[in-house]
Amino acid sequence: MNILPETMKALVAYDKGDYRFESNYPVPECGDDDIIIKTEGCGICAGDLKCYEGNSTWGDDTHEKWVRPPFIPGHEFLGHVVKTGKNVTSYHVGERLIADQIVPCGKCRFCKTGRYWMCQPHATFGFQKENNGGMAEYVRYPKNAVLHTVPEEMPLEKALLIEPYSCSKHAVDRASITVEDTVVISGAGTLGLGMITYVKKINPAKLIVLDMKDERLEKAREFGADVVLNPSKINALKEILDMTDGYGCDIYIEATGHPSSVVQGLQMVRKLGTFIEFGVFAAATTVDWTLIGDNKELNVLGSHLSPYCYPYVIDNIQNGSLKTEGVVSRYFKLEDWKEAFEYATGKYGDFKIAFKF
Repeated sequence: MNILPETMKALVAYDKGDYRFESNYPVPECGDDDIIIKTEGCGICAGDLKCYEGNSTWGDDTHEKWVRPPFIPGHEFLGHVVKTGKNVTSYHVGERLIADQIVPCGKCRFCKTGRYWMCQPHATFGFQKENNGGMAEYVRYPKNAVLHTVPEEMPLEKALLIEPYSCSKHAVDRASITVEDTVVISGAGTLGLGMITYVKKINPAKLIVLDMKDERLEKAREFGADVVLNPSKINALKEILDMTDGYGCDIYIEATGHPSSVVQGLQMVRKLGTFIEFGVFAAATTVDWTLIGDNKELNVLGSHLSPYCYPYVIDNIQNGSLKTEGVVSRYFKLEDWKEAFEYATGKYGDFKIAFKF
């Protein structure tokens, strides 16, 4: 039997804006059906930042409260198994594992029909005290966690992109892109880059990427964008209409979570086109619904989490066909979380910031 320490380092969220580093937080107990991992690393997501700032996950007039404090943030994490419950037979101590963010109940109508990522109770790692996340030295995987083995030889900076790139893949798959399509991706952060490198494998007629930062557009071109545009410097709408004989793009994927990107996209996409909403928003966004309905008859689709995407992403990061170079740019110790969160905003030019244990 593996003996674990009684306490660990952890970042604990008690309320919006009230996150605390604790050096003696209780190590999770291992039940009969549980797995305990020692965390190797944990990325910081835009969703983590917006939760800290107090977005709708805390509940408001239109959103049900999603978070259940006190909880340990972080859903982009992986680690090695250090303890298993007596009923666990599929995994062993020493195995390197990662999990889907969702912890499905297995009983609701969504789970029973294979759509587990929309599980009605919607338990998730990193936002609820029952399923603490990876900003801690140890994490408990419960029985219903959707687990995947990570190759030992995969470097941490690549492995940390499995979760975000899986979300990127799901968003792109929602668009049903063909080789005849002109595709616009708005936002070239980590998730946008994951979309770019995956879309390039589909080989659409043209892949256009928008971002307000030139250094991100340079990385987007490196990852496969055919055209990059900075809307703060040029009229991106006019440029894309000119490229498409005035029709507009076939598919627009919104990956910024900024209201202006939504408005821009609805203007930019052609009649009968497809608009994919992926971004996490800090506030409500108002749009002209006449564009969606009477004017253009658009297909407007949301994208949530990363169902059935991990195996593909793990294989294709491992074989190098999904680009990852330079995305994870900086590591921090957990006790320096405030500085890490500041860098994770991208204000210093970074794509992905992570904690390394």
